[in-house]
Amino acid sequence: MKPYQHPTYTENIWLALEIGNSRLHWGLFMGKTLNHTWDTEYLSESAIQLLAHCETLNDLQNGEWKQGEKGVTSLPHLLSQHLLNAALPLTALPIVIASVVPKQTAFWQTYPNVHVTTLDQIPLKNIYPTLGIDRALALWGAGMTWGFPMLVMDAGTALTFTGADANQCLVGGAILPGVGLQLASLGQKTGQLPQLSIEAIQSLPQRFALNTPEAIQSGVIYTLLAGIKDFLTDWWQLFPNGKVAIKGGDRTLLLNYLQALYPEIASLLIVEPNLIFWGMQKIVIT
Repeated sequence: MKPYQHPTYTENIWLALEIGNSRLHWGLFMGKTLNHTWDTEYLSESAIQLLAHCETLNDLQNGEWKQGEKGVTSLPHLLSQHLLNAALPLTALPIVIASVVPKQTAFWQTYPNVHVTTLDQIPLKNIYPTLGIDRALALWGAGMTWGFPMLVMDAGTALTFTGADANQCLVGGAILPGVGLQLASLGQKTGQLPQLSIEAIQSLPQRFALNTPEAIQSGVIYTLLAGIKDFLTDWWQLFPNGKVAIKGGDRTLLLNYLQALYPEIASLLIVEPNLIFWGMQKIVIT
């Protein structure tokens, strides 16, 4: 798939859209260069139809948007702010999608010039059919940027590990609940434990806590960090020259804690939030 090239531009311009478990993640590419990234809430089907009927970015800025349409009010401003020509035909702008949310993907299927990334487009070997497209793209983007063997740790809603060897062959990985999901599940699935948010954890908690909220924080954080250490130690035993990249919304939180407890491990991590976009770029631009 070749990105649309508008005659007033010298570079191909296209949008990368990662449909995550909780938000939409956008990337604006000028050819191979990732120019800007931003996040929005999910868009409703009617909001996507509104966008599809806007011929130019000027229409986005001047349109009368429905009150309460999630994501619509911020998206026009961001698009017009970061694209160079407000007269660019919006529906001619390619949107390359990687999605783990089938319902949102279905909403975008009717949008003009949409390209949904599938596993068979990613040159990794030994991929199994149910591997998440987000995991595969992040691994491909990291490996093609920094080299294989590569292990990607995604600290998002779920905490995942996904690795490939020097021959770009999938080694495998693991999936477990992320920080926020563990906190939420304890609050929702127990009768007396309080509901805590990830924002409540400002610093490394005391390991042996003397109250319930701090006991929850200790249990979640220290077991997660111990698990991360165990996985990374095993990875480097398998691949002494292997690299590890970390992405995801909780990457800074976990990296800070790793620096406090296991600084030698933290110093070896490649921190890059846009690995999925780089994976999309590697297969779009050939």
